[in-house]
Amino acid sequence: MLRQGFKKVAPGALLAVTVLSATAPSAASAQSSVTMYGVIDTGVEYVNNVGTAGNALVRMPNITGTVPSRWGLRGTEDLGGGLRGLFVLESGFGPDAGTAGQGGRLVGRQAFVGLSGPWGQVGLGRQYTMTFWGTLDSDILGPNIYGSGSLDSYLPNARADNAVTYKGKFGGLTVGASYSFGRDAVNAGPSPAGTNCAGENPADKSACREWSAMIQYSTTWWGLSAVYDSQRGGPGAFAGLTSSGMRDDRLSLGGYVLLDRAKIGAGVIRRDNDGSPTPRSDLWYGGVMYDITPAVTLSGEVYYLKFHNSGNKAFLYAARAAYAFSKRTSVYATAGFIDNRGQLALSVSSGASGSNPVPGGNQFGTMIGVKHIF
Repeated sequence: MLRQGFKKVAPGALLAVTVLSATAPSAASAQSSVTMYGVIDTGVEYVNNVGTAGNALVRMPNITGTVPSRWGLRGTEDLGGGLRGLFVLESGFGPDAGTAGQGGRLVGRQAFVGLSGPWGQVGLGRQYTMTFWGTLDSDILGPNIYGSGSLDSYLPNARADNAVTYKGKFGGLTVGASYSFGRDAVNAGPSPAGTNCAGENPADKSACREWSAMIQYSTTWWGLSAVYDSQRGGPGAFAGLTSSGMRDDRLSLGGYVLLDRAKIGAGVIRRDNDGSPTPRSDLWYGGVMYDITPAVTLSGEVYYLKFHNSGNKAFLYAARAAYAFSKRTSVYATAGFIDNRGQLALSVSSGASGSNPVPGGNQFGTMIGVKHIF
């Protein structure tokens, strides 16, 4: 019966079956997927003691709430033998007015293509430096509107244009490195979102280069990390780094512990910045996140920034309470207080520009917001 049925198949159909059978394995090994994702996070903020008049400011921030708003596309293709092709395109935006972030870039948060395998991942394009990955777990509040970004604006903007990166995980050990031929091609005026240091200059091969290296070790309940990040200056670059002989270097050490319903993190970032009149500084931080219930989470963190051989220093105290309606939608209330000393005039808020107090001034801020993940 089988032979009789087979003889009735037309020759053209046989050819089609043969071709499909021959190509089926390669089609299976070349499976690909593309995912769209994003976060929208904003609310209403109150900040006091703004400027010399000490007025209060009520606004909707355009940069960050608990995290910056973004949308993106990421995709992978299975190339067989454990090898994968991949890409990420991620755009930041201000939900207050719908404007593009990162100095008006189309895909300013990430824009890279790469390959991954059992040996790790290599990427080419605009990417995070290792400072981002090295502080991700130890800095509890991270990019919260009152957090480390208020004291060091590079930390929530730790990305580089024209970068080659590598990151690999081998058991509990993770190693990574980045190298940029020109770290920031956008002029945002001056702003950490675009520092006007394009590099890739045949007359000065060191101009605007960036490199970073990371080593991490983690278990199921604790982890440690160390990162070194070095940025070169260039003609016209912002933040005082106006020549390739000037550097802005950071050494970050951090760790965390996971308990039953809590996470504790702490660390220090040593900075040597040739573009500053007080080049050497230390930023210490320590925080706790605690799940009261599966839906209610409390977080708090203390930061201390100290400049060497100077009276300039700042203490920042921040807290946040969040309630999750679901895995995608939550509401939160967050507050922060900064105590500037010496001539520092840092704002408690990294949510938008224009809210700095007078030198040596204190400032309080609070925000109520909504976050939706898609």
